[in-house]
Parts: sequence; structure tokens; C-alpha cells
Amino acid sequence: MWIIIILLLLVVGGYFISTQRSLVNLDEMCKNALSQIEVQLNSRFDAVIALAKTAAQYAKHESETIIQAVQARGGNLGNGTQPATPESINQQSDLLTQMMGRLNVVFERYPELKASDLYKEAQQGMKQYEENVRMSRMVYNDTATKMNRMVRQWPSSIVASILHFVEKEYLKVDNEQKKDYPNLDEAFKK
Repeated sequence: MWIIIILLLLVVGGYFISTQRSLVNLDEMCKNALSQIEVQLNSRFDAVIALAKTAAQYAKHESETIIQAVQARGGNLGNGTQPATPESINQQSDLLTQMMGRLNVVFERYPELKASDLYKEAQQGMKQYEENVRMSRMVYNDTATKMNRMVRQWPSSIVASILHFVEKEYLKVDNEQKKDYPNLDEAFKK
């Protein structure tokens, strides 16, 4: 009888330890993915500043205003005082979209600027950064899905509850991507 109780305790203890390790692993992977996104967003802010500096040759006041806004708002990225959250990542991404919109207005006013090699190189760099952010978002959301399953499914939900692991928030789709797929929200509701 004692042997059965001891074996049962070993199995439960082993499951508890194994589940705890899996939850910690997924939690760390989520944090790492958010950090990677933040690094890519910093690179995108740098690319926006480079584009604004290119525009400065043609529209000094407008581009300086954009540069100052990007530097002021982008200076909060990666400062180490607060960990990255899906909400902060979404806000930073929205900010970048706004700044790019303002820059595109400047570029539309100066067609010769759009034709310059500097502009083309900066735009190519922006596309690469956007692709990197998109891939990092996918990695984060996939990891968050795995974490959320463990937090919600029985019996791992018991271990998650005891150890205070909670569901991870998903990253939203960029507003620019929503323009490409206007019915995206309805597709997820089905």
C-alpha cells in the first residue's frame, strides 16, 4: 500500500515539476519574442529617422518636426525600465505607422525625392524591418498560444494556477495590414 502511495506521489510530483518547467520555458520564450519585436521596432524607428533626414533636404521644417517626434517617442523603446508588453508593442507599431504616414505626405509633395537612391534604399530597409517585425509577431503569438493552452487546459491549469501563470495577450494585426485585409476581423469572429 505504501509503495502505491509513494509511486503516486512521485508521478504527481514529476508531473508538477515537468509542467512548471514547461510553463517557465514558454513564459521566457514569450518575453524573448517581445524583446525581439522591440529590437526590430527600434530599427524601424532608426529607418524612419533616416527617411526624415533624407526628406530634410527638400522640406526642412516638416522633416525636422517628424525627426523630433520620432526621437521623443522612440526614445522610450528599450529603455529597460519597463518590460515590453503586447500593449506597448502595439502602441509603438501604431506610432511608427503614423510617422510613416506623415513622411509619405512629404514624399508625395516632392516627386524628385521619391526618385532618389537614398529614398529607395531607406524604403527597402523599412520593408525588411517590417518583415522582421511581422515574423517576430508570429513567433510571439505562436508561443503565447502554446502558453495559453497550458494555462487553460486541465490538468496543467492546476499547476499554472498554483504558480500564478496567466494567459498571454496576443499582438494585434498592424493597421496597415488591416487595410490589406478589410474583412480580417470578421474572419476571426467565425
